[in-house]
Amino acid sequence: MHVRQRLGVAERRACRVLGQPRSSQRFVGRKRERDQALSERLVMLSRRHPRYGYRRVWALLQREGWRVNRKRVQRLWRQGGLRVPQAQRKRQRLGSSDQGCRRRRAEHKNHVWSYDFLMDQTEDGRRLKLLPVLDEFTREAHAILVARSIRAEDVVELLASLFRVHGEPTYLRSDNGPEFVATAVKEWLALSRVQTLYIEPGSPWENAYSESFNSRFEDELLNRESFSSVTEAQVLVEQYRLSYNHERPHSALGYRTPAEFATEHAWRQPHPVTSVLDDTTASDLHHWEDELNIQLEPILS
Repeated sequence: MHVRQRLGVAERRACRVLGQPRSSQRFVGRKRERDQALSERLVMLSRRHPRYGYRRVWALLQREGWRVNRKRVQRLWRQGGLRVPQAQRKRQRLGSSDQGCRRRRAEHKNHVWSYDFLMDQTEDGRRLKLLPVLDEFTREAHAILVARSIRAEDVVELLASLFRVHGEPTYLRSDNGPEFVATAVKEWLALSRVQTLYIEPGSPWENAYSESFNSRFEDELLNRESFSSVTEAQVLVEQYRLSYNHERPHSALGYRTPAEFATEHAWRQPHPVTSVLDDTTASDLHHWEDELNIQLEPILS
């Protein structure tokens, strides 16, 4: 168009000289409607989940039925200025304790659970104490207890209710907080045949799964919400827990939710220990009973 106007030549001649097809002169560029719809959806999801990056949002789009690759989402994400600031990560160490999560890893569901306290407050400045309980293999948050104070008895009551629903874990990992090392908790766990894994003092990286969940929990809920009461906190925290388990894609699980991962790996359970009495017949038991009575008869007479 510029050549035609400046030299005063026809379109056909100008295109022949420049080596361009005439159809290119009539093309009107426009943004693809699908890109526009996708960009609008990205903005909506970023507002709903302001701490999600483009990878996790891409996983949400896949769940919604969008057939789009991750690079395209990344391009539109950058064009829309939707970048999420990255928090600086602290350097992690392996730790010397055999109780740490890097040395004793969860291999199946109910193999290792972990828990650790979080602190917050309501609008009136009064303290809130929170206790999430996690399955380290499936990353499921089985519960998040919210109260003004949590005693050792409350810990036992919470674990007892979870054991009835999910079964007992083999190990329970925690720090050496007074609620966790209390005699009431240790004796009850011993009766439940759950082994405790107490990490080394001052080594939070040895309880990395709880630390990771707590940081996400703070970033995505506690730092964004103001609670007017304990009841409001309990309601919002439970909503977050359900969303975390059933809706939030987890990068370490291949962007599946913890609930999906748990369902897919439900078969991955240890074989139950078979007792020597399982193959014992009734006649064998009667025989042993008769032998025992014969041996005890001189003593009892």
